[in-house]
Amino acid sequence: MALLAQQIPRWFSSINLRSFINATRFTKRFPRPGKTLLNGFCALPQLSSDNYFLQWGYKTYRTSSLWNSSQSTNSSGQESNSAQSTLLPAVSEQTEKTQKIPSFDSELSLEELDDLPALSPLQLISEEEAIQITADPPLPPASFTLQDYVDHSETLQKLVLLGVDLSKIEKHPDAANLLLRLDFEKDIKQILLFLKDLGLEDNQLGTFLTKNYAIFSEDLENLKIRVAYLQSKNFSKAEIAQMVRNAPFLLSFSVERLDNRLGFFQKELELSVKKTRDLVVRLPRLLTGSLEPVKENMKVYRLELGFKRNEIQHMITKIPKMLTANKRKLTETFDYVHNVMNIPHHIIVKFPQVFNTKLLKVKERHLFLAYLGRAQYDPAKPNYISLDKLVSIPDIANASVQDFEKFLKTL
Repeated sequence: MALLAQQIPRWFSSINLRSFINATRFTKRFPRPGKTLLNGFCALPQLSSDNYFLQWGYKTYRTSSLWNSSQSTNSSGQESNSAQSTLLPAVSEQTEKTQKIPSFDSELSLEELDDLPALSPLQLISEEEAIQITADPPLPPASFTLQDYVDHSETLQKLVLLGVDLSKIEKHPDAANLLLRLDFEKDIKQILLFLKDLGLEDNQLGTFLTKNYAIFSEDLENLKIRVAYLQSKNFSKAEIAQMVRNAPFLLSFSVERLDNRLGFFQKELELSVKKTRDLVVRLPRLLTGSLEPVKENMKVYRLELGFKRNEIQHMITKIPKMLTANKRKLTETFDYVHNVMNIPHHIIVKFPQVFNTKLLKVKERHLFLAYLGRAQYDPAKPNYISLDKLVSIPDIANASVQDFEKFLKTL
């Protein structure tokens, strides 16, 4: 049912000066509610219910007033005067009321503000009073970068000071919107204190949060439960901190998943509890990454490369990255070392770091030793060159680095 024009002033009288001031600032600061930004970012105005009513009431008041004006031509003189009495006050009355409006910068208590007469959104004010009204710079209605919001967001400013790389986070629109909605004191500070207590240093927080910004959406109690689970498995505080630094998403996984992963590696590799724990401490992404590369590589070592289960255990405990290495790189390295350099399985098992070395480097050094007549990899014979020395020591076979570089130019 349409509202009568006589009812509107009573509705406006319930809105105190604070609601009018807040509405003035918010309507100048924000674009229309719920406006979606170009790159998926959305600046949502947080208007109170009073302010929404203020905007609605203003439109209703104008509509009702215009309707009454059109009807007054067909009404009696008395009805016309009554309808006009509900419209805007006379200019002289407005001037008198304007003189009573306090300055927004004046120091008034909340009780005094409540006692002030209600203001109409159509009330006239002087130029001096209009100049005193200040508004914060508006949020950009649309942007392709979080940089445009840094000046308006205390949360983003503090994250930048921590070393968070917003240029990487803004590539994910959902992440950008998440950060814009977070309150630093309520949503972020407690997570930072938790990470600090866990063992992360100040200069490590930026890198960690850049990779796992989603930790801010995690419940703090769940994070504590996951840490307590790792401690129950005899991981020390230093080991947990090391794992979290090297695998930032570790604490984003449930206790059930962490338990299943530890059980998988212990069963699949037939490792003891201690060796399983040492394995994931050295390569914690085993707990967070896909298991498919691990399963595939285990088949490659057994079926294609011909290693025994105990030989595989020995190699992966020394070089955990062998579990997630590229399958093609593994087979090509083994083929060259075993079939070209004629190195048997049991020697490769003793020096598995050869699988963690670029194949080009292995080839260049082997060819150089063959050129010198020193390509001898049998420990039972003189002038033995171990695979460890082959891939790690610059001056192999007591040759100078300069001689090695000259040889490379001949290739």
